[in-house]
Amino acid sequence: MMYGTFRPFRAADFQVKFATQTWEKRGAARLRHEVFCDEQGLFAGDDRDPIDDTAIPIVAVSLLGLLADDVVGTVRIHEAEPGLWWGSRLAVAEDYRKVGALGAALIRLAVSSAHARGCTRFLAHVQAQNALLFRRLHWNVVEEKELHGRPHVLMQADLAHYPPIVDAETGFHAQPRRAA
Repeated sequence: MMYGTFRPFRAADFQVKFATQTWEKRGAARLRHEVFCDEQGLFAGDDRDPIDDTAIPIVAVSLLGLLADDVVGTVRIHEAEPGLWWGSRLAVAEDYRKVGALGAALIRLAVSSAHARGCTRFLAHVQAQNALLFRRLHWNVVEEKELHGRPHVLMQADLAHYPPIVDAETGFHAQPRRAA
């Protein structure tokens, strides 16, 4: 008989890609709702908006061996006008935030895939507490503002650090390091 507690299972492998399957899109919507509505209380009921009609959802899918298991991270991108792209609704499941690098991998695919589609400027409104992560990933502060009753920072990606990724439907395999 074994005694003691066990840590809950967390996948160690991930595929970061465009959400192409219905279950991936549903998983991204579920995760956004959990983070922005339930956890943070930024939106009452639903965080969907008209941008979702044209945005490209990107997901981090946990892998069990070679099999996709669950959506554990998401972000969306859209082209507001020719060359001007925006990223928004970046979310990582609470159990995977300390895994390391999932947010960065989602940001990388978001900017690099937009870059491959003609992006000349990539912007995002970032919650102030996450601005340091973006600065470390070669983003610059444009201005500070308040959105949804919380401090945000309008930031711009330095495209020189985001080479184009043309196969975003497949994306890339990520094995983030685990936090201690």
